[in-house]
Order: sequence, then structure tokens, then C-alpha cells
Amino acid sequence: MRHFAFLAPLAAATALAGAVAAQPSAVVVSISPDFAKTAKELGEREVQQQADDLGRTVERVLTQRNALDGARVELVITDLKPNRPTIQQTVDKPGLDMMRSLSIGGAAIEGTVTTASGEVHPVKYDYYSTNLADVRGYSTWQDASTAFDRLARNLAEGRYIVR
Repeated sequence: MRHFAFLAPLAAATALAGAVAAQPSAVVVSISPDFAKTAKELGEREVQQQADDLGRTVERVLTQRNALDGARVELVITDLKPNRPTIQQTVDKPGLDMMRSLSIGGAAIEGTVTTASGEVHPVKYDYYSTNLADVRGYSTWQDASTAFDRLARNLAEGRYIVR
């Protein structure tokens, strides 16, 4: 029994060390200059939060799947559409209802993945709901979150350009 008590913490520490070592070296997310104009209409703070969410999602999925070890992932958000009005949109257009107003949302992302060996792969992905019946959830950014998650899973599986 004492042997197991000693080995369990050792195994946990080894697993954590392996998970840390399998992380991509960097995930960098930015906003395209063309989209920056639209970002002001949506609210720059909310758009920056979505960029941060994309980076966290990609890092999390790549780490969980031990994919792209040592790679540099550079992503650019080229389009972002909310499912519900953002705070900035409701300030600019008081007739919008943050709970009852609903629209087709999604995101478009481009960029590159530079592997540890130096190979550069272009990245291009977009996802939008096709109609209002497809909109699920109550989040302002539900479809954008779906796009981020699907992109991250595609990157982990080695698919960089998905249409």
C-alpha cells in the first residue's frame, strides 16, 4: 500500500509535466484592420474579449489533444457577428432588445500555423448559422464560440483550411 501512496503523486506530477510540455509555444490572436471598423460598432471591449476567448480555446484544445507541440499559431479575426445585440449596439440603437432580438451569428478567422520544424501552413475557417432556427443558446456570442471551438478541433486534427 505504501508503494502506491508514493507512486500516485509521482504519476500525477509526470502527467502534469507532460501536459505542460505539449503546449503550442504561442497562440496569438489579432483583429484584422478591415474588421476593426466594424468592431467599433460592436463594441471594442466585447470584440477584444472574443479575441481572448479564441486564443484560450485554441490553447486549451491543442493542449488537451497534445497537438502542434512547439508550434506558433497566429490567428486574425476577419469577421464576427453576434447572435444578440452587444451592449454598444443597444446603446447606439435603443430599439434593440438584448434578450428578444436575435440574429444569425458566427465568425471568420484566418492566419498561419508555424510548426516546430518551421513549416508554415495557412489557416482559414468560418462558421455562421444558416438560419434563425439554427441559433441555439442564449449567449450573445454563441455562434462565434462554436466557430472558435470547431477551428481549434480542426487545428488539432491537422486541418487548417476548412470551408
